[in-house]
Amino acid sequence: MFNPTRLSVICLRGLGTLALTTLLVGISACSDSKPSFRGVDITGADYAKALSLPDQNGQVRSLKDFSGKLVVVFFGYTQCPDVCPTTMQELSEVKRLLGPDGSKLQAVFVTVDPERDTTPLLKAYVENFDPGFVALRPTPAQLPAIAKEFKIYYKRVEGQTPTSYTMDHSAGSYTFDTQGRVRLFNRYGMGAQALADDFKLLLK
Repeated sequence: MFNPTRLSVICLRGLGTLALTTLLVGISACSDSKPSFRGVDITGADYAKALSLPDQNGQVRSLKDFSGKLVVVFFGYTQCPDVCPTTMQELSEVKRLLGPDGSKLQAVFVTVDPERDTTPLLKAYVENFDPGFVALRPTPAQLPAIAKEFKIYYKRVEGQTPTSYTMDHSAGSYTFDTQGRVRLFNRYGMGAQALADDFKLLLK
């Protein structure tokens, strides 16, 4: 009859000290394994901590307001032709993929073009993707400090007229867990399913 205890004794007698140590370390590593995220795990980062700005309804919002939810913070602008609408649409799809947990996802869009992105324009833009999405509007004077805090890049690229400029900007986003801690950097183009898989791990 198969006896796992007897087999273990026989096997361990044949192991050298080094092999036994390696085995025990391997077992320990397995027990402490971290979640396998598709995004970049930045748990414990000393940046992307504070954000307090007026939203599309004129109400000042901070990350603490969304306690209990996963918060995805994305920097962009409403006249962005590709990266921004693609990202916002993906987040809308992620809510659907999460099923009943979709209500625990909060998308926060922060404009890097406050000169053109008025409050009414931001309201129409984000709510076109989902009525629950939030847009935040810093002043031009606030934007540099926020960009430094979140380590994001933005630059105005002049057009043919003073108002036809575009904005180069970082394409990734940040995910905060339900306790308000920054956990992931989401690369642009990961896709809704990959994002949903990561968010499910964070909700466990």
